[in-house]
Amino acid sequence: MGRVDGKVALVTGAAKGLGEATARLLAREGAKVVVTDIDEAGGRTVVEALSRDGAEGHFVAHDVAQPEDWERALGETLERFAKLDVLVNNAGVAIAASVEDTTLEQWRWLMAINLDGVFLGTQHGIKAMKDGGGGSIVNLSSIDGIIGEADLAAYCASKGGVRTFTKAAALHCARAGYDIRVNSIHPGYVWTPQTEAYLDALGTLEDERRKALERHPIGRLGVPEDIAHGVLYLASDESRFVTGSELVIDGGYTAQ
Repeated sequence: MGRVDGKVALVTGAAKGLGEATARLLAREGAKVVVTDIDEAGGRTVVEALSRDGAEGHFVAHDVAQPEDWERALGETLERFAKLDVLVNNAGVAIAASVEDTTLEQWRWLMAINLDGVFLGTQHGIKAMKDGGGGSIVNLSSIDGIIGEADLAAYCASKGGVRTFTKAAALHCARAGYDIRVNSIHPGYVWTPQTEAYLDALGTLEDERRKALERHPIGRLGVPEDIAHGVLYLASDESRFVTGSELVIDGGYTAQ
């Protein structure tokens, strides 16, 4: 307990799935957590759960693709808690479509959330952290930021962008002397509402889940807590020598 005691963390897309699990674990380990999401009801429910567990949380309605929402989210964070130590750029979407089937409108919508959102978050996170003693920025990429999947063209492109953008931001912060670490996490298939919707769009859900399971040598799909523990490590001082790195949490998927 207490691995991020006293730290202030902001987690995007935290109303459910990986974001919710991350917010809950960071709070359990001592952080004050700002929960952001476009899902106001879900986000407020998460904050209420944190409060019941004795943690301090705050909800901000937040579209990560909108610069003005980032200004407001960081403004409320600094006004309420006076600092930001950890930023988790988790919010993301997926479209089950090949390069031929993806429309330009779909491409731009997905990029605005998955890639613009991470860019804006990292930029605003650096601004908030650099004069406050530093911090840790954790960007959620994917195994699809490392490999390609035929029916996830736009998603792969966005997550590949997150992967190398993270390295560029890490080098910038290190060379500027900001004491801000920037790392990416690359989950395999994790059973969340987004993964369920993606597999359901491909065909019969149970058949697609079985196919996905076969790609993971460890013998199971991930659960949100598997990824949340990786975020906790990168958020904590245990990872103080880690920046510009890729933490792959995929049950052996990319080892094959």
